[in-house]
Amino acid sequence: MPETRDLRIGIDVGGTNTDAVVMDESDRIVARTKQATTEDVTGGMQAALTAVLEQIGDDAARIGRVMLGTTHATNAILERRALGRVGVVRLGAPATMSLSPMESWPAELREVVSAGWTILRGGHYIDGRRISALDEEGIAAFARSLAGRADAIAITAVFSPASGKDELRAAEIVRGVLGDDFPVSLSHEISSLGIVERESATILNAALFGVAGHVVRALDDVLLGGDLDVETYFAQNDGTLMAVEFAEQFPILTIGSGPANSLRGAAYLSGESDAIVVDVGGTSSDLGVLIGGFPRESAAAVEIGGVRTNFRMPDILAIALGGGTIVSGTPEEPVVGPRSVGYRVSTEALAFGGSTPTLTDAGVLAGLARIGTRPVDPSLDGLLTAAIDRVGDLFADAVDRVSLGRTTFPLVAVGGGAYLVPDSLPGVSAVLRPENGDVANAVGAAIAWVSGRSDGIHAQGSDFRESLQASYDEAIQRAVAAGADPDRVEIVEHVEIPLAYLTTPAVRVRVKAAGPLRRSTAERKEAVRSGA
Repeated sequence: MPETRDLRIGIDVGGTNTDAVVMDESDRIVARTKQATTEDVTGGMQAALTAVLEQIGDDAARIGRVMLGTTHATNAILERRALGRVGVVRLGAPATMSLSPMESWPAELREVVSAGWTILRGGHYIDGRRISALDEEGIAAFARSLAGRADAIAITAVFSPASGKDELRAAEIVRGVLGDDFPVSLSHEISSLGIVERESATILNAALFGVAGHVVRALDDVLLGGDLDVETYFAQNDGTLMAVEFAEQFPILTIGSGPANSLRGAAYLSGESDAIVVDVGGTSSDLGVLIGGFPRESAAAVEIGGVRTNFRMPDILAIALGGGTIVSGTPEEPVVGPRSVGYRVSTEALAFGGSTPTLTDAGVLAGLARIGTRPVDPSLDGLLTAAIDRVGDLFADAVDRVSLGRTTFPLVAVGGGAYLVPDSLPGVSAVLRPENGDVANAVGAAIAWVSGRSDGIHAQGSDFRESLQASYDEAIQRAVAAGADPDRVEIVEHVEIPLAYLTTPAVRVRVKAAGPLRRSTAERKEAVRSGA
């Protein structure tokens, strides 16, 4: 009889804790843990995996998949480390010469990433008409100039979401010069309209190729240490998964995976598909909104490490409020944050024998949490009680900002510091604290579907329906490429945005397809054997 591989592990690496859960085919949690995130990140991931494997014992042989949400890409950009050097090609001369690539970037980040840039002829108008002939010789010459001093190339053409032909041809030329395996990032595969923001997202994606490879190798080492032979997936920004190969090609799509995992996990654990979610960690609290069980996406451009981009991200409001937030001031004027002890809360907080008053200590003294190894000095009662009152005001303000007037929604409080959220808040119908909410982010990774997207411009006319169907097919193909079961993937989002002031009426069409993970080889064999 084929081996049963019906268990899966969800892991989420946060700034303070690394959480892991093991779930069975009925989506029941059979093991869980919270471990401190280590400076190298891999150590915390190893500790979390070891802990859940010990809990399930011999059933470890039943694990078939591991899903990971990680802060590696985010940290690399914020800390300006481990980023690759990128050559930048913009196709749009002479129309786009007024602003050079990366001109608006922070100087220190531009210096780390840039291996040189060029603006050449090429690109199309929004209706698909060509602006100028593609400068193939210029592309080849620029590629030759980067040999040995660039780790990747980012290619952006004017209105490439309407026509990606020039970007694809440019990639062929680059690889013809630098080799078939040379990493190339294409803007029409990553982002949408807005050439400056789309170009920046494409450059960051290219700069993260090396980071993504490192994460994949680190995960492989962790799994090898646990003697696990499994399929691996990465969580992405919209609360869905992508296969490892897809994550290596599009590492930028993992930037917002942590908050997205929390929202998806909160939806599953609470049973609420439309709700406000607050994930209270050790350093910060992330607030977002669930619509139909998926995170509401941001309609505005997103700034990452000082760089303005426009790829899809969950609409998240982050506030400097968590279990490790430092409390200072006086009972009359308490100061709550924004500084935090972060993952050092287990050694620096008063409840653990440290010397720094934190919101963890305030929660312990108020009877909201039973954690720590030492009693909290009661002489600080006045200050810490005032801090708890201040926390309630901060959460109320954050809920008001993120809810957009949707006062009928409940608030689902998750994360290790969820006990800091008051039992009632203005602007929400109820405050819910689901069981296992402290590991909601890992649950979100474990239960996630796989998605694919299409975002393009379509002229209205006799062939509009055929063009729309092509968008559906593209989204489905991308979902399948990312790991979705081709027999169960479906269209879950379709948005049409009319574009004004054009000689030919056109519509921007955004399509999202999603579905459960494709069955593993062992599962497929079992299905054939049983006739399922």
